[in-house]
Amino acid sequence: MKNDQKIYIIGAGISGLIAAYELERAGFSPVILEASDKVGGRVRTDEYKGFLLDRGFQVLLTAYPEAQRYLDYQALNLKQFDPGAVILKPGNSFIIDDPLRQPSKFINMAFSPVGTLMDKIKIYQLTQKLKQKTEEEIFSEPSTTTIQFLRDFGFSEKIINNFFKPFFRGIFLENELSTSSRMFKFVFKMFSLGYAAVPENGMQAIPDQLKSKLTKSQIRFNTPVKKVEGRKIYLETGEELDSDAIIIATRPDKLMEQLQGQFKPSRKVVNLYYSLNHSFIAQPKIALVTDDQFLINNLVFMTDVSKAYSKNNKALLSVSIIKPVEIDEKLAKLVAIELSALTKINAEYFEHLQSYEIEEALPQVEDMGYSLPSGNTKIQDGVYLAGDYLLNGSINAAMTAGRKAAEAVILSFQPTH
Repeated sequence: MKNDQKIYIIGAGISGLIAAYELERAGFSPVILEASDKVGGRVRTDEYKGFLLDRGFQVLLTAYPEAQRYLDYQALNLKQFDPGAVILKPGNSFIIDDPLRQPSKFINMAFSPVGTLMDKIKIYQLTQKLKQKTEEEIFSEPSTTTIQFLRDFGFSEKIINNFFKPFFRGIFLENELSTSSRMFKFVFKMFSLGYAAVPENGMQAIPDQLKSKLTKSQIRFNTPVKKVEGRKIYLETGEELDSDAIIIATRPDKLMEQLQGQFKPSRKVVNLYYSLNHSFIAQPKIALVTDDQFLINNLVFMTDVSKAYSKNNKALLSVSIIKPVEIDEKLAKLVAIELSALTKINAEYFEHLQSYEIEEALPQVEDMGYSLPSGNTKIQDGVYLAGDYLLNGSINAAMTAGRKAAEAVILSFQPTH
């Protein structure tokens, strides 16, 4: 009987929730072991002083095929960012209207401080080229670094420094754009086909919706796992669980001795939140800081995107830093001074709310892929892996990996003739 099979999923992040959903569809009733008090893993939102604070600036790209498969966008009441960006420089700011989705709107590009007329043409060419390729084709192409790809494609240093670097640094969480060109092309294509968006009530709504689809799974919160040996799970409490199958939907090197040192450390990001009386951007656009002397890489008023992020009529500003920094009150003041230099608004008006240091913001993946055969999720008899670190750092990859691990488990229980 399917209900007799003891299947445990370690981690109630996006991958773990998708794995549970697919197992339920096949008639199984898995148990999810979650170390924290909520679902979501890295996709979490806190309520603080009347504000919704996502743990790290995150967005959903609406064109993600897996997200379209699993999420009800209407129920999430997605709020879209306007395409393009605001470029912030001390005493000067200008808007890039729409470089990714509608290149024709790149008005006066020849005279723009952002790039050249040829850059406008190149963006159009790249957009059209990628739209004709499947995601699988993009990820099977030879890989170089993103910065090398941009130069080889013929983009000017002007647009690389004014747009591509600050924009994609904020996505890849690294300064040099050394991330695989496959990932760049995939993300570029997703932006050209859809929008960046957040659920009206914060990113937590995504895992919450996935959890609400589960009817037979049991979730044990505040249940950290110490290690996995064979098909046995050892909890931090000393409890031992025997299983027929285990899906590890979190970093497995912390749970399995034989995997220690097999994975690169994750990329980090520091995210600070400030409250102001009004937004100085006043449109749902990300703002990019192009000057390398600044700590700030990008910022966005979440309340310009979704008013529900504030229950007190104040504006909520999210600031991202990808340089290595220590989180303390000094940092909050220093960032306020930088914001003042960029906007001419007195630093005292930036009321610091909260700082987050996201240690495992994004996995570093050696050989990026779009998908994988379900059998490749098996690490040993009865133990399977799930997580975006198997493919690429994205919600799309987390969902794919969860589905593939579930498929492998389902297959393992089918009788062989």
